[in-house]
Amino acid sequence: MNQPSDNPGAVAQHCAEFMLSGDEPARTFGFILRRAGPGEAQLEMTVPDNALNVFGTCHGGVLFTLADTALSIACNSHGRQAVAHHCTITFVRPVQPGDRLIAHALERSRTTKSAIYDCAVVNAATGKVVAEFRGQSRTIADAMPHKG
Repeated sequence: MNQPSDNPGAVAQHCAEFMLSGDEPARTFGFILRRAGPGEAQLEMTVPDNALNVFGTCHGGVLFTLADTALSIACNSHGRQAVAHHCTITFVRPVQPGDRLIAHALERSRTTKSAIYDCAVVNAATGKVVAEFRGQSRTIADAMPHKG
């Protein structure tokens, strides 16, 4: 993948666009990139009806997917291919259909092969946290793959 290497912000933006270009769950649930920077990503979604569980609230797996996607963008933002290694999520409060959510993943520490990220998922209307996610990533290649 050709990417600008002299500007870390441009690298992060380029990698974010690459990551989302082949992400079917992100497309299915309507994730929108709000921001990408070195070690950081912000995604937004409005909870659609196909994201609801039997109780009529947003399925926890969808919230996990939103946070995990923000993690994937943040951990690949340095231009090196990385994958999630270990992740946990705590669901704080229920999310209703039509709620607009913002997931903000932020790098907490990074070595040559691993990193730790925190991601808060917030209801945009209330400003309240609906889920807290922590992800650990593992670098598996020194460059992003070429899209075939």
